[in-house]
Amino acid sequence: MLQHRFSGQAALAPQAPLEGDRSVRARFVLLVLAAMTVVSAGAALHVGAFDAPTLPILMTWAGLDDGQGLREVDRIVILSVRLPRVIMGGMVGAALAMSGAVMQGLFRNPLADPGIVGVSAGASLGAVSIIVLGGTVFASYAGWAGSNALPFAAFLGGLASTYILYSIATRERRTSVATMLLAGIALGAFALAMTGLLIFVADDQQLRQISFWSLGSLAGATWEKVFSVLPIIAPSLAASVYLARGLNALAFGEAAAVHMGVSLQAVKNTAIFAIAAATGASVAVSGGIGFVGIIVPHVLRLLIGPDHRYLLPASGLLGAVFLIFADCISRTVVPPAELPIGIVTAAIGAPFFLWILLRRRGIIDL
Repeated sequence: MLQHRFSGQAALAPQAPLEGDRSVRARFVLLVLAAMTVVSAGAALHVGAFDAPTLPILMTWAGLDDGQGLREVDRIVILSVRLPRVIMGGMVGAALAMSGAVMQGLFRNPLADPGIVGVSAGASLGAVSIIVLGGTVFASYAGWAGSNALPFAAFLGGLASTYILYSIATRERRTSVATMLLAGIALGAFALAMTGLLIFVADDQQLRQISFWSLGSLAGATWEKVFSVLPIIAPSLAASVYLARGLNALAFGEAAAVHMGVSLQAVKNTAIFAIAAATGASVAVSGGIGFVGIIVPHVLRLLIGPDHRYLLPASGLLGAVFLIFADCISRTVVPPAELPIGIVTAAIGAPFFLWILLRRRGIIDL
């Protein structure tokens, strides 16, 4: 009798959810975040100092309406100003958030951020070099690149710092994560020192441009910039999702990951270059935007758990929502001027992150 009862319970056990399994909740959160992304994008198209009929213009753009009675200025505001800005904000937010999630999984540290390995500092050095020396040392490059000189230089700076970092940390085709972390800190400090030297010799106009760029902004978003970073950010995001299994195994340690059949070096290589490409391209077109790569994955890890199969795509969606929402605030809080978006993300992210830390330490219980 007891044996029969135990056998029946054993047969039913695999069908019951495991303790701590949050896959059902994670799938639900993904659906909610996907809906929030659409809603936030629609709201961002509608919000602004200029009142334009958003839905009729989008229907005309999609070929669902003939567009009778619509003004040309309304079309320009929605299709040439706000729409590329919303798409750019979504791409940059997703890139920064997923890069943070991948780096935290790679270092097995929830406080890791793309800026910690010097990628952002290298990109900033490239941008500041063009701002200060674009009319002298890099005059020929600035003339050749035109309006893309600054974002392209920022991307090259991030790429160069990644290449140097990877060369230092790799020996005999094996990359040491600890060496990469230490070298990244040193490389970032050196890049910041060179940036400080350029700021010291800059004039007042260049200083203002550097200050505004370093605080981050989506004001310069155009279709040209969207299509210039899309081939870089999109593969990086796709590669990040591919890394989910390897990062899950890496959470148990490198030795355990190897015994699980994970190609550890391939995971490291893909993660490093995905982070570098996504972060470098994001900094190139939007400037310095902080806290997205730390806050978004950390919040989601508390909500849906550490499984990277769900954490990575959820980070991309929430990062897009967060940055689109922050951009709406930056455009409307002090009209007709715009507040740098980096100020908004820091103002939201820093207190929220501090609240999370205090709550986890039991200092506050709200």
